[in-house]
Amino acid sequence: MRLQVFCEDRIGITRELLDILTNQQIDLRGIEIDRTGIIYLNCPEIEFEQFSQLMSQIRQLDGVTDVRKIQFMPSEREHKELTALLETLPDPVFSVNLQGKIDLANQAAERLIAKHRDDILGESIHTVLGFNFQHWIEKQGSEHRSEMMVIAGLDYMMEIMPVYVTDDNEESVMASAVVLLKSLSEAKMPIAMRKISGDNGFEHLVGQSSRFKHMLTQAKKLALLDAPLLIQGETGTGKEMLARACHQRSVRRDKPFMVVNCVSMPDNAAETELFGFAGSATEPSKKGIFEQADGGTVFLYEIGEMSPHLQIKLLRFLQDGTFRRVGEEQEVKVDLRVICSTQKKLPDLITAGQFREDLYYRLNVLALVVPPLRERTADIVPLAELFLSQFAQELQQPKPLISDKLAQYLSQYAWPGNIRQLRNVLFRAMTQVEGGELAIEDVQLPENETTSIISDEILDGTLDEIMKRYESGILENLYRSYPSTRKLAKRLGVSHTAVANKLREYHINK
Repeated sequence: MRLQVFCEDRIGITRELLDILTNQQIDLRGIEIDRTGIIYLNCPEIEFEQFSQLMSQIRQLDGVTDVRKIQFMPSEREHKELTALLETLPDPVFSVNLQGKIDLANQAAERLIAKHRDDILGESIHTVLGFNFQHWIEKQGSEHRSEMMVIAGLDYMMEIMPVYVTDDNEESVMASAVVLLKSLSEAKMPIAMRKISGDNGFEHLVGQSSRFKHMLTQAKKLALLDAPLLIQGETGTGKEMLARACHQRSVRRDKPFMVVNCVSMPDNAAETELFGFAGSATEPSKKGIFEQADGGTVFLYEIGEMSPHLQIKLLRFLQDGTFRRVGEEQEVKVDLRVICSTQKKLPDLITAGQFREDLYYRLNVLALVVPPLRERTADIVPLAELFLSQFAQELQQPKPLISDKLAQYLSQYAWPGNIRQLRNVLFRAMTQVEGGELAIEDVQLPENETTSIISDEILDGTLDEIMKRYESGILENLYRSYPSTRKLAKRLGVSHTAVANKLREYHINK
């Protein structure tokens, strides 16, 4: 029962109202006072006779002009309005108390963290987002703060806004903070904001398979070494993204990262593009890519496509870091790191006389091999989820769920185009899906593609090694759908002990 009491502004009238409730032994659950002369009372429901007597006694109070029964208190209405507004926001929002614990989270936050709201509330904001709340209060507690962060492979601008209330002395006191995460795509992101903090770019590389994690661990170590790096892998595996992450983690992170596509660069213009040219009376000198990247990193995409003439030039540059602009005798010296990628086997090109052996040894100081998607099937569904989240942001539409049948279908496909093909297929599906779930019918894949392509990498080693690699892939893939040893054992029709031993042998865990 909620009552709205219209009254004059008189000292003691609220106390008299409370006395009436006390005399009738009516519990008071809440009271709100409006400055316009309205008092709101929240009490439990009572019998009609007692209610009539209560209304009569309130009306007899000096200064009371009217009393009505209402359906809700003003604060209840405001709370519902605020909740409805928060739930419709596409951006995740958290309310954080002064202890750094989450008191409120909207539906977008629930989807982002992939946890039920009951599991989020009470959690530390540092645990959920990695934000040091207590340090912010101590150092910048009175200031609004913005910073870039990456969550589950997606870029966000995090806004931390302090919330102040006025105390009895009319002074502002910090009561809590609101954390808002605004999603950003590379196209929308200001250039000044594209330098991501945190793990220096590797947080954009998503994967949970043991092969991918091993490669990532190795890459993080090699990124810190200031020597040429050769990244090998099939088309579409994300070699350029890995190169960027290595640059962001290196000591050269604050300097330029320049990309040279050796495939699309015609030989007659390539030398000028790389090394620049001397000026003339009618045309000023131009710096080449190597000179522009001084202090930073040059990424040579598909180095196996570089012409023999440029291979000689590049070899000379790698020897001492010097080169000459086209048409100029003076030598220029720069300090930069060279990272190369290739989907071809360079030793085969050397045998065929298409690539210089001495250049190969200059470039192959440090090496990484990016596994194809078919060899990291445990990563297919997580990558699909990431891409759908990105597309939902770009297209400003709800992210669809992936049906169980589609998840299995995607995991069993060979993906000859690797991550690039997966992304393109899902983007096309996202633009055509109707409803909140993606099904097999929404995904268009070439029917003539086999679901199990056997590559040289798969066949590498002895029969026992090949079978163990294949067995590890099956267990790793199924463990996602059957996330306990007992469930997995039942699915495979073997003993619980046998499955537990195999998972331990292949270092597979949740």
